Amino acid sequence: MGAHTWEAGLSDVRLVLRSRRVITPDGERPASIAVGGDGRITEILPHDAEPPGGATLEDVGDDVVLPGLVDTHVHVNDPGRSAWEGFWTATRAAAAGGITTLVDMPLNSLPPTTTAPHLATKREVARPKAHIDVGFWGGAIPGNTGELRALHEAGVFGFKCFLSPSGVEEFPELDPAGLAEAMAEIASFDGLLIVHAEDPGRLASAPQKGGPAYADFLASRPRSAENDAIARLIELSAAHGTRVHVLHVSSADALPLMAKARAEGLPLTAETCPHFLTLTAEEVPDGATEFKCCPPIREKENQDALWQGLADGTLDCVVSDHSPCTTDLKTPDFGTAWGGISSLQLGLPAVWTEARRRGFALTDVARWMSTAPARLVGLETKGAIAPGRDADFAVLAPDQTFTVDPARLHHRNQVTAYAGKTLHGVVRATWLRGRRIAVHGEPTQQTGRLIERQAA
Repeated sequence: MGAHTWEAGLSDVRLVLRSRRVITPDGERPASIAVGGDGRITEILPHDAEPPGGATLEDVGDDVVLPGLVDTHVHVNDPGRSAWEGFWTATRAAAAGGITTLVDMPLNSLPPTTTAPHLATKREVARPKAHIDVGFWGGAIPGNTGELRALHEAGVFGFKCFLSPSGVEEFPELDPAGLAEAMAEIASFDGLLIVHAEDPGRLASAPQKGGPAYADFLASRPRSAENDAIARLIELSAAHGTRVHVLHVSSADALPLMAKARAEGLPLTAETCPHFLTLTAEEVPDGATEFKCCPPIREKENQDALWQGLADGTLDCVVSDHSPCTTDLKTPDFGTAWGGISSLQLGLPAVWTEARRRGFALTDVARWMSTAPARLVGLETKGAIAPGRDADFAVLAPDQTFTVDPARLHHRNQVTAYAGKTLHGVVRATWLRGRRIAVHGEPTQQTGRLIERQAA
């Protein structure tokens, strides 16, 4: 292979990353990945192809090279609640965990990303702190329908709304009339609506006991709340033609509804999260509110059905819903504790640990955690190891294990439901546009950019 003639790529080759296990769109294979000076992949070559003169060779042996993960559901909370999390800490944690692109949620920061000027504020804060590429969702709240088109034109990837209270007063939920109005407006410019889907009526009628018992908390967020909300979204999507993405699906009962809607051609996608795929209600100790999230972690049999939803394509993506807070807000009372699970740095090994046990491959994990989220937000340069794509990589030792030590996490508040768990898959290194940005769990250089929705 030393006689290989290098084709003219996007630029001169500066780096060749070699592995016996590279996850490509065509499957896993030995390969050498050629990277140009512009940070794009120029060619995928045979494993033993000789690097061209002047190129740096990085041979990672049997470690697996995956496309850098794309996490489209992260609450960075900066500015305004940066004691909870911030762009500096969140993007360092992401880099350490193999994530090369994240999209920030519009709430929990002050101001929320509900107007174009608020988006400008968010970008100004994020720009000097980004270790990875960062994009932004806009928000759809009561009274801001007139702001949505301007946000879309300013480059947000879509619009998040709640159907039930969000937990923060500056980001109220949409009532049925407001939801229909927002959906019609978003459809008018072919935008994307992403929805926290829990029906407020079902929540209001569920028992609300509070206290330390996880069983009581689980009863307060019934599956029927998700099921009814998703059914309503399907009806409205059909009526308005709005592209709809269902966030953090935890109720497997809703999967047949979504599968039917998709089979009928509705523009509906859905995600689930590492905690729903790897943690179960049966294992949550009373008072352990590091496990609290909304919708909640459900029973094992429900988890099995979520995995089937991933296998059959009803669920498209696996993203973190990283929603941290300060330690004092995680009181032992499930009724009053902040609801959110911190997992930004741990999502890849957590999902891989359970996926491998269930017989899935790293090609599946790459599809769920990189390719599909990139496709969801229209990032055509992300999500795959292929010529013309950004040279974003996660290098994983898939058979190596580690025990989660919260003190080693880069999140601002080192609270995690995974503390003490032994996971498979150690992220050896993370590369962003051909630059190594983390090694052995430690961020090395800051090269992140702010990114925008790519106009069709």
